[in-house]
Amino acid sequence: MSPLSRREALRNLAIIAPAGWAAAGCTAPQILRRRRETDVIRRENDRPGSRDWMLERTRVDPETGWRSAAIEGYVSRTRVFAGEWIDVHVSSDPGEPFDIEFYRLGFYGGLGGRRVGGIAGLKGEPRALPVVGERRVRECGWPVTARWQVPSDAVSGVYLGRMRTRRSGLESYVVFVVRDRRQAGLMFQCSDHTWQAYNRWPDHFSLYDNGVERWWWGGGVRVSFDRPYARYCQIFNQPLSQGSGEFLLWEFPVAYWLEQQGYDVTYVSNQDTHADPRGLRRAKGFLSVGHDEYWTLEMFRNVQAAVGDGLNVAFLSGNAVCGRIRHGTGPRADRAFERVGVFGPPGGTREFVAMASLPHERPYAHELVGAHSTGPVTGGADWTCRKPGHWLFEGTGMKDGDSIPGIVGWEWHGDPAPIPGLEVVASGATQDAPGKPNGGEFTATLYPGPRGNVVFNAATIWWGDGLSEPPGYMRPSVYTTPRGPDERVRQITRNLLGRFLA
Repeated sequence: MSPLSRREALRNLAIIAPAGWAAAGCTAPQILRRRRETDVIRRENDRPGSRDWMLERTRVDPETGWRSAAIEGYVSRTRVFAGEWIDVHVSSDPGEPFDIEFYRLGFYGGLGGRRVGGIAGLKGEPRALPVVGERRVRECGWPVTARWQVPSDAVSGVYLGRMRTRRSGLESYVVFVVRDRRQAGLMFQCSDHTWQAYNRWPDHFSLYDNGVERWWWGGGVRVSFDRPYARYCQIFNQPLSQGSGEFLLWEFPVAYWLEQQGYDVTYVSNQDTHADPRGLRRAKGFLSVGHDEYWTLEMFRNVQAAVGDGLNVAFLSGNAVCGRIRHGTGPRADRAFERVGVFGPPGGTREFVAMASLPHERPYAHELVGAHSTGPVTGGADWTCRKPGHWLFEGTGMKDGDSIPGIVGWEWHGDPAPIPGLEVVASGATQDAPGKPNGGEFTATLYPGPRGNVVFNAATIWWGDGLSEPPGYMRPSVYTTPRGPDERVRQITRNLLGRFLA
């Protein structure tokens, strides 16, 4: 049999290549390369995984209540490209030798992570706590303990450095995002601004601590990425949050399920959304996930412009785009930020303490999200279908009034915007506890963009609970209790992402 001609090869490849590639003038090598690029996540998750990424022994300093003084650290950058170096700054008190193992998080046959490298035999030394700076900022400025070069073939994702002392065996994490420049189906935005806003390291120095109020919601406070992540301070005591921000709490169940399903996903930081508006055009769909509360005005404008250019967006999140923040100035501007306003109308959240002291100026969050944080902000509810004939519910079997129990919480969105074509696809009364309504109403929404694209708002932090429960996952239970993976949540998400990728 004679070898295939170039034309025959192209014709055969066109059968399996995504629509539009041949029309764009792609050659056979280009088509093969793009097929490999869209198969990155499937091939990565075929590699051997491990549960060794999980912390086994953690200890919180009883004097502070949040930090892990025995071993704790931070990295020099929130996000990095494959092949680049990242610095790790570590304190160990008392000083112990320690090792760092680096893992990429994903599905990996249900194991949740894969080891990608490590540094052994590092010298641990105690480092001084930083002074309290202007506006209560704590910036460590510790010397570099180790430098690690991200492998040149590292796949975009969320990476953990598991630090373990050799004598006591105590552990904690450092966390960062590996990004890329490729075209992808979906872009997963990590909510690391919000992780840092709630970081109380070393002792009540989050964006919510002004030295007087326990939960401050005004201005005059700065937080810095140049410090370790303390154990997460809300909802429950999750040992795996020691050094990892909020990613493992609300975001990992979404990432784990996306990678299990083989979706073509790339990962970015909030800071990429802020600084790289052109990068948003690399994907067909953009995902805001979990507790995505703190945005800069630049982030808002960048995503809004991308929607205008045809980007699909899913807010699989609650309390999203609520607090307006501003970065610092200078060459390290993105290493610190402060709260400077609210993405919502005056009184729209039945003001938290001191929130009224902040500017409430347009743009308002619901002009982008479809709905926004509104009073009383916190609470829980069942996610109740209001548009059973809508394509979003195809294959779910849901009827008008059917509910997914407990998945709305602990913060949500309401007050839908007057956007032409916006539909409320799910809604319901919120509660402080079963049988105790608190006067709120969540609204999950969907509205059309100008180029056949759509913007979906799930109106809950806990959407990922209905998708998967990765290793180490803890189910929240406050105001209400979600019930875990639900095939209806999965099908709704498939329908949505299928529309994004069509």
